[in-house]
Amino acid sequence: MIRTSLALIPLIALVACGQAPQSGDTKTAPEATASKEATPAAAPAAAPATPAPAAGPSPEDAKILASLPAPYNEGDLANGRRQFAKCRSCHVIEKGGDNRVGPALHGVFGRTAGTAAGFNYSPALKGAGFVWDAGKLDQWLADPKGFLPGNRMTFVGLKQEKDRRDVIAYIKVESAK
Repeated sequence: MIRTSLALIPLIALVACGQAPQSGDTKTAPEATASKEATPAAAPAAAPATPAPAAGPSPEDAKILASLPAPYNEGDLANGRRQFAKCRSCHVIEKGGDNRVGPALHGVFGRTAGTAAGFNYSPALKGAGFVWDAGKLDQWLADPKGFLPGNRMTFVGLKQEKDRRDVIAYIKVESAK
């Protein structure tokens, strides 16, 4: 009984607020016509004040994106930007950006791990001996502690493969500018 009563609350609220029935209209034809005549027609929608964002990457970004191996070269830069928001509290990606809790990531592709100027790396990263590329970043972002035990990064990683692909594409494009 209580569940039935609770289920009726939204319906009662719609009726009380004057929401017209969507189907099974119970008005007679004259009532429906009078109702339509009393309501002015909606004005056409105004054009947006700002243009819609571009459907895809700029030609410059597309060229940088194409330099990545598959599947990273098909990354969604908009989603990559959203995913990178999780990284921004510790990293910057802009050219000339300062190190924070983590190293600046501008130009990370092709850099030997643990060598960004001015950052105090853990011994694990200083001795890692590999060069950052899309594959290494993917492994790192999936599970930083599992990929390189002893590093100091507290981020738990990005578990979704698509999110890693997209953020790697975004980092590549933004760090190449």
